[in-house]
Amino acid sequence: MANLYLTEQNSILRKSGDRLIIEKDDKVLLEVQCHKIDAVLIFGNVQFTTQAVHELFEHGIEMAILTRTGKLIGQITSPYTKNITLRVQQFKQYWNDDFRLAFAKVIVCGKIQNCIQLVRSFSYNHPRNSFDVEMDDLSLRLNEVESAANISQLFGIEGNAARVYFTSFGKMILSAFAFPGRKKYPSTDPVNALLSLNYTMIFNEISSLLDGLGFDPYLGYYHGIDYGRSSLASDLMEEFRAPIADRITLNLINNRIFCEEDFYANPSTGGVYLKREPLKRYFVEYETMINREFLHPQQKENTTFRKCFRIQAENLASHIQNNIPYTSFVMEI
Repeated sequence: MANLYLTEQNSILRKSGDRLIIEKDDKVLLEVQCHKIDAVLIFGNVQFTTQAVHELFEHGIEMAILTRTGKLIGQITSPYTKNITLRVQQFKQYWNDDFRLAFAKVIVCGKIQNCIQLVRSFSYNHPRNSFDVEMDDLSLRLNEVESAANISQLFGIEGNAARVYFTSFGKMILSAFAFPGRKKYPSTDPVNALLSLNYTMIFNEISSLLDGLGFDPYLGYYHGIDYGRSSLASDLMEEFRAPIADRITLNLINNRIFCEEDFYANPSTGGVYLKREPLKRYFVEYETMINREFLHPQQKENTTFRKCFRIQAENLASHIQNNIPYTSFVMEI
């Protein structure tokens, strides 16, 4: 199944039987059966009826409401999937410092390993580009994780690794796009705009999934409690940044799927964003990537990244409730 992205401004989402219909100016733009949808994401000024929301609830479909540029405003979710037993254990483990630190180390190790794998994969295909210094530095940071005495030290190690990694990332850009390093809040250039959009898409998917499985998405273990932030989703998305978000970005710019003209600058915020029609093309590319089949590195079965989100969330539930060790998703070359 796939997500439904609604970007046509001033359109309306309605229900007809077990189908969702998107209309604008009394014309049907799209008609889709509910059983084919995982989630509905609404961007900007798109209306929806109460009946449509009822239908989403009956099928267990999450709805996320975002600004036109992709910033999450809120989510609408069915109350029937809440697992109070899991939540009790989740909160209980939050007060276990040893549990939090051990889990955070696994998350950071997975993130750095995936960064190394992406750089290594690129260097194999582009042997003229040297990443020896960066690879050595990333390996050093990876080895530092286990000796971290607390989560603050882990954030320092992760931050140092990220700076080295994004130096490598800049060297992996083969097109004319400039990359001044990671810039966010707002993104000031097209490459950072794509990175931020990818991170937002993954974050929204994982947050909705965690909520649907019965977690409290706002109670994380590595990322601390912060008002309005789904910290547990922030935890789980770390291991997916490089293999999904960063790889999509490189694919879109190195293969010239997007050009500078596909972006616009918002003078009021200083941010750079995709224009409306390129944004529609982006969703096609994102869905293609997220649903591409590959062999799961641990389970050795065919899977997709979207399925891996659920696998990791279910593994975390087992870790919290049954003490089954949690293993990060690490992409193979």
